Amino acid sequence: MPPLPDFSALDDRLQRDGFAFLTARVMGDLLEAPTALADWPAFAASWNDLAPDTYLAAQGRHRRRRHATFAVGDDGQLVRAPHQPHFQSLAYNPLQGDIQRWFEPIEPAIADGATLRRILAFCHALFGTLAAHAGGWHIEVHQFRIEAKPGEAGEPTPEGVHRDGVDYVLVLMVDRQNIESGTTTIHTADGTELGSFTLVDPLDAALVDDARVFHGVTPVTPLDPAQPAHRDVLVVTFRRTGSAT
Repeated sequence: MPPLPDFSALDDRLQRDGFAFLTARVMGDLLEAPTALADWPAFAASWNDLAPDTYLAAQGRHRRRRHATFAVGDDGQLVRAPHQPHFQSLAYNPLQGDIQRWFEPIEPAIADGATLRRILAFCHALFGTLAAHAGGWHIEVHQFRIEAKPGEAGEPTPEGVHRDGVDYVLVLMVDRQNIESGTTTIHTADGTELGSFTLVDPLDAALVDDARVFHGVTPVTPLDPAQPAHRDVLVVTFRRTGSAT
């Protein structure tokens, strides 16, 4: 894997603001696309094979997803962990907190592919500079497809403006078809809005210091009610598991 380019300016922005919006051009340069994302077509196409989120479907909401967990130990090596549930406390997710949610796993070809491994290497390098004393990392990767239907808006964040209960979050746009809205908003703990932006193009990205700011995404609706409409994103979360000595 080729070395990552310098991102000291991005590091400074996150330290100053607690979040950053990166256009597809900037994110593509940081990831050195398309060279380092050799399997991007297959990576993006895998969103067509996500499983229904049965936990939300029971409440009349439409979302598809797959999930995987990775770990980085003291040796700095990234490995995929055994499949396990996604868990958030009620303090962070009042809609589905305190539930062990089991989702279909991300397919091995995608989890081991060049694109996801490059994205995870980028996150590890960036977040490692922000948390210099972190030992290991618990990493969760989510493939999300939010579906919008006539009269039924899709909800990227049905729990509302929230924190994820981790250290850092990456949200990466993969595909956006026949939808409008889906604006990301960043807030302080008292609800003051710090910024907003809309992920539109593949590789548009949001980076969030989850301990410092809250985030949410407005519902999406179809531009043409007669056609399928969806918003595909990759969400990666990093949580420290120890302190380096």
